[in-house]
Amino acid sequence: MFKHILLPVDGSELSHKAVSAAIEFARATGARLTPYMSVEEYPYVLSTDSSHEKRDVFQQRMEAAARQELSRIEAAAALAGVPCTGHVSTASAPFRGIINSAQHLACDVIFMASHGRSGIAGLLLGSETQKVLTHSTIPVLVFR
Repeated sequence: MFKHILLPVDGSELSHKAVSAAIEFARATGARLTPYMSVEEYPYVLSTDSSHEKRDVFQQRMEAAARQELSRIEAAAALAGVPCTGHVSTASAPFRGIINSAQHLACDVIFMASHGRSGIAGLLLGSETQKVLTHSTIPVLVFR
């Protein structure tokens, strides 16, 4: 059925719960797993202000934090016998990074957590999961 699963993670508690479920899903279906983190674009305007870190330092720090989170998932997947390699990219919005990475890596499903916002909060704040569901042409499995 599914051969390659993209697992977007953000370090939240619900995201951690989805990791276990995604590893089990990948093991049961014989799929490989690609945990994914979108890192923030450089948030500072280019200027002579030296009070903020430089672009390359910011990028290295963000990617190192993402790689640390992804390495934990890779280790858990390895214990379950699931092929797994993490992926990091920079995106203007996480949902765009998720969809672009899924397409670029030829994933056939996106397995992601829902943060469970409903009502007005869900409408006003939206969620990355909702945005992925709205814009993705690749199937999305939502873990709640």
